[in-house]
Amino acid sequence: MANSALEIVGLILTLIGLIGTAASTGMPMWRVTAFIGENIIVFESRFEGLWMNCFRQANIRMQCKVYDSLLALPPDLQAARGLMCCALALSGLGLLISLLGLQCTSCIENNDRVKRLVLIIAGTMIMMACICVLIPVSWTGHVIIRDFYNPLLIDAQRRELGEALYIGWVASAFLFAGGCMFICCNLQSEDKDSERYVYLKTSDYRTYPPQPLQPQQLVRLPEPQPQFQPALSRHPSTNYSYYSRYPSVHSGVAYL
Repeated sequence: MANSALEIVGLILTLIGLIGTAASTGMPMWRVTAFIGENIIVFESRFEGLWMNCFRQANIRMQCKVYDSLLALPPDLQAARGLMCCALALSGLGLLISLLGLQCTSCIENNDRVKRLVLIIAGTMIMMACICVLIPVSWTGHVIIRDFYNPLLIDAQRRELGEALYIGWVASAFLFAGGCMFICCNLQSEDKDSERYVYLKTSDYRTYPPQPLQPQQLVRLPEPQPQFQPALSRHPSTNYSYYSRYPSVHSGVAYL
């Protein structure tokens, strides 16, 4: 019961991580214009993402343009495109595979070992998706911070960390937690598995015909010997034929 609850929690965490990864991939806010200087009135903001760059004028109107060529992008954005697409594919496929191995589903019946193996594979794929999200987000953040403190660049060329990077870091944390739950909850030893018994509904039942009763040899028990006990009577008995070691009064008179 505890493993089933943890599996559902891991499924929810993975789903949140998948949504965050998709949002981070599509958002153009990877690089944002840095407002540096004493002038606080800015009429134009620039956003650079994986697929397009956008301009916003006075917080009213935003115009976006898709990149004309992939080769014109910096190396970090080129790698980020491929890694984020791989992260979406791995996390989505891992989420679908994990549905087959949950204890609350009946896709795989009467085989707990296969279910655990399926969840371990799904957790491994989710962990790989977490790495694929973490690498481009951290790489882009490192490039932005390095260029920000580069004295050779002017203020107009400096950029700040965008919202998409923070969403990517949070999404990687959710994916990491979901993958760990799938893997750690299903790593059990074979000894514990051998103690579990499964009732098969499709097992064959055999009926045996009634066997005839065999006659048994009768054994005669020895009868107990009757034991004679003296009977008590209110009338005196006239039978004096029993033997006695001591002479009675009647025998003495007869002797005389």
